[in-house]
Amino acid sequence: MTAGATIFGCAGLRLGADEAAFFREADPWGFILFARNVDTPDQLRALCADLRAAVGRDAPILIDQEGGRVQRLRAPHWREWMAPLDQAALPGAERHLWLRARLQAAELRSVGIDANCAPTCDIAGPRTHPFLRNRCFGTDAATVTRNARATAEGLLAGGVLPVVKHIPGHGRAEADSHLHLPVVDAPAEELAASDFAPFAALADMPMGMTAHIRYTAFDEAPATQSPRMIGLIREQIGFQGLLMTDDIGMEALAGSMAERARASIAAGCDVVLHCKGDLPAMVAVAGAAGTMTPATATRAEAALVQRVAPEVVDMCALEAELESLLNGAEHG
Repeated sequence: MTAGATIFGCAGLRLGADEAAFFREADPWGFILFARNVDTPDQLRALCADLRAAVGRDAPILIDQEGGRVQRLRAPHWREWMAPLDQAALPGAERHLWLRARLQAAELRSVGIDANCAPTCDIAGPRTHPFLRNRCFGTDAATVTRNARATAEGLLAGGVLPVVKHIPGHGRAEADSHLHLPVVDAPAEELAASDFAPFAALADMPMGMTAHIRYTAFDEAPATQSPRMIGLIREQIGFQGLLMTDDIGMEALAGSMAERARASIAAGCDVVLHCKGDLPAMVAVAGAAGTMTPATATRAEAALVQRVAPEVVDMCALEAELESLLNGAEHG
């Protein structure tokens, strides 16, 4: 049986009977967790196990563990991480960020999570909306590319699949796409030379997430729902991995949840991401998104092939190295 072309959230700390029954029937390809789903390591391991049991397979479980404001696992049970833009500004950032991602991966895998919605490959600019700016890895394409690749490779080394976001580039957005549809008026040539460049450089990554942004140089529709923009992501940027939408519950998109899901799949997205854990909405999204096409299933399988058990390493040594680098940066 082909999995549903969906990734769903769930409502709380434990999987309800109604949710489990729905997931069994809808068979989403994967799941995503948020702070509302996180209490203790034991609770989180049990929730991940129950989600996978509901679909009867080792489904990927995603989370946003970027660092700074956007991290769902927090103290006292997990480390607190610097905002990406702050850590990326330190000397030797690439090594810092690889170590950080490798340690994050170990924390995630220890509770059953095997995909991280990171790195953010958007370029921070002077007018980038505050909801995004310090989540970026630099203020120019070359720096973002280096730091994002170090992060992605650290996650992969730790057995966690990275999800590069937000393709084809969110950095110029002056609005928060959780609340409004950002509009970017930059010329196509300028976007290709800057915003699109980090994504082209990381086009070999297993998974990516779209941007809910309208690029006037290309289309009137948001990229998530634009066949032209999805074509650009595949052909010009060259990304051939599994392409998921950003959360379709965000207000940048218009219409019902079913309409949003249907438009995203029709545009060429592989999988619809719905995060809220609202059961009636998930029922509508599942019906509209349908099941994976053969091409999507092939990309999904190729992504999961990269979800490998990490090599055994001395985690204390990696932790000590990162601490030493951070202390050196503070006193340098």
